[in-house]
Amino acid sequence: MSTIAFLGAGRMAGAIVDGLLAAGSYRTDQLICLGGTGKSAQELAQRTGIALAESLDSLLATADALVLACKPQQLASLDTSLAERTKDRLVLSVLAGKRLNRLQKVFPLARNLVRTMPNTPGQIGAGVTGWCSLLPLGPKDLTLVGEILSALGKDVQVAENQLDALTAVSGSGPAYVFEFAAALRDAGVAAGLSPAEAHMLSVETILGAAKLMVRSAQSPEELRNQVTSPNGTTFAGLKVLEAGGFRALLRDTVAAAKRRSEELSQDT
Repeated sequence: MSTIAFLGAGRMAGAIVDGLLAAGSYRTDQLICLGGTGKSAQELAQRTGIALAESLDSLLATADALVLACKPQQLASLDTSLAERTKDRLVLSVLAGKRLNRLQKVFPLARNLVRTMPNTPGQIGAGVTGWCSLLPLGPKDLTLVGEILSALGKDVQVAENQLDALTAVSGSGPAYVFEFAAALRDAGVAAGLSPAEAHMLSVETILGAAKLMVRSAQSPEELRNQVTSPNGTTFAGLKVLEAGGFRALLRDTVAAAKRRSEELSQDT
C-alpha cells in the first residue's frame, strides 16, 4: 500500500492531512509524518490518527510521495541520505523561496519535484496554491498533486518564473486583506460605531463581497458600479480612494513583495 509521507508536521502539513482525511481521499494508515526535535509530529499523529514515523526509513518505507513541510531554513541541514531514500518518489515542497533547482540538489533521484506556494487560508481548506513542476507530470502524479493540493482549497499551475508574482498576490494577499479589514474597522470606530460593531461589520462585509465575486460572472468593477449611485455615499468614498492613489499603492505593495520574494529565492 502506497502512502504519503510528511517531513515536517506544522500548520500546512496538518491542513493537508485534515483535508485529505475529510475528503476521504486517504485513510489514516496511508499517511505518515516525521518531525524534528519538537512535538508537532506527535501531536499531529495523536490528533488525526495517522502514523508517526520513528525514522526516515519508516517514514519512506512505503511512501509514493514525500511532502516536504519543514521550515525553509532546515533544507540545507536535511539528512543527506534523503537523496537515495527519495529515489523514484514524487517530492512536493511547501517551502517558501526554495526553487526547483535548489530542491533538485537535495533530491536528485526523485521521479519529479513539485514546488508550491500555498497561503494561510489553506489551513481551513479555503486557500489557493500556486505550483510548478520540474518535469511535466504524468497522469498518475497529476492526480496525486491534485489530491494533495485540493486539501488546501484551489490550485493553479504556473511557470516557475511566475511564482514570485503569485507569492506577492495570493501568498501575501491575506495579510493585505487583514490590514484592510483592520483599517475599515478603525474607520468605523472613528465614525461612531463601537469596536465590536465595527469589527463585525468590516469582517462580514469583506466575506459577503468575496462570496458575491465568486458566485458572479461580473468583474469586480461591474459589481462596484452596482453599489455606486451617482453622487451617492459610495461615490463619495470611492473618490477619496481614487485621490489617495489606492490602486497605485496596492500595485506598489505587490511589486515590493515580489522583489522581496525574488531576493529570498536566490540560491545561497
